[in-house]
Amino acid sequence: MKACLLRAPAAVESNPLEFTDVPVPRPSAGEVLVRINCCGVCRTDLHVVEGELESRKSPVIPGHQVVGTVEELGEGASRFRVGARVGIAWLHHTDGTCRYCRAGAENLCDAPSFTGWTVDGGYAEKIVAPENFVYPIPDNFRDEQAAPLLCAGIIGFRSLRLSGIEPGGRLGFYGFGAAAHVAIQVARHWNVEVYASTRDERHRRLARELGAVWTGGTFDAPPEPLDAAVVFAPAGETVPAALAALRKGGTLVLGGIHMSPIPSFSYDLLYGERVIRSVANNTRQDGEDFLRLAAAIPIETHVEIFPLAEANRALNSLKNDAIEGAAVLQIR
Repeated sequence: MKACLLRAPAAVESNPLEFTDVPVPRPSAGEVLVRINCCGVCRTDLHVVEGELESRKSPVIPGHQVVGTVEELGEGASRFRVGARVGIAWLHHTDGTCRYCRAGAENLCDAPSFTGWTVDGGYAEKIVAPENFVYPIPDNFRDEQAAPLLCAGIIGFRSLRLSGIEPGGRLGFYGFGAAAHVAIQVARHWNVEVYASTRDERHRRLARELGAVWTGGTFDAPPEPLDAAVVFAPAGETVPAALAALRKGGTLVLGGIHMSPIPSFSYDLLYGERVIRSVANNTRQDGEDFLRLAAAIPIETHVEIFPLAEANRALNSLKNDAIEGAAVLQIR
């Protein structure tokens, strides 16, 4: 089968993904083999490709926002029928026995595996995954529209939950890429006012189109104190600016898996019982709850389509903020 293989991390400008033939994976017991239709392109993929996340498998096939159809069942697998349309996300497997899994916090599992980082992912024609970590895709989403929901959507949703934002509240977004353009639709559905701070005018325009009550540059002060804020941009220098925009008792959520160093800042920005917390992965319950809500709203994703063979070009566009919404690889 065809796949985009990363043999060693490198700057995306060097086009490090090799479009090549690799063996078709075989499903083990409890797994399904999925023929991939689309795979979203996530900033986490960029961190994997460029080595900002430590290499865990080499070579590796990146990608973790997979939509496809079940083609084969491993021994004992019975959750899905052959031909079912399914999604595969970042959290590939957990041990189910550590203190975090037992407490319902499997996103913090001590021995997890991750799609497209520690195991092969979705920049390919086929993929295997444990059936218990696979999601049914709601019927009202086309494949390319569903793909960004599987990470950008789920992580954005978890960020909103952890922010504690309530109906009528004021919520700030720092960065307005794939995750934010989905999360704003959830926030507006919850009757939350959204204030979007981002460096690109195209992204500010999209934020306004999706219902933001105010947009500005990354370091512009919103006109009102915020009850909560989410930093989606992997830029540590945004953290002090976001803290400065919060009211007393407000919560700042850091929604990425990797961030550049956070500069020192005055304790006065944190004083007043402001809270900073990170988002680490997601639970399967997050995914199930979000996909159900996404179908009910319904969420409309803005996507730019690339063929699988041009995954390097998609990642370069993502790195240079040239994607309005989300990039998606179309496999077939």
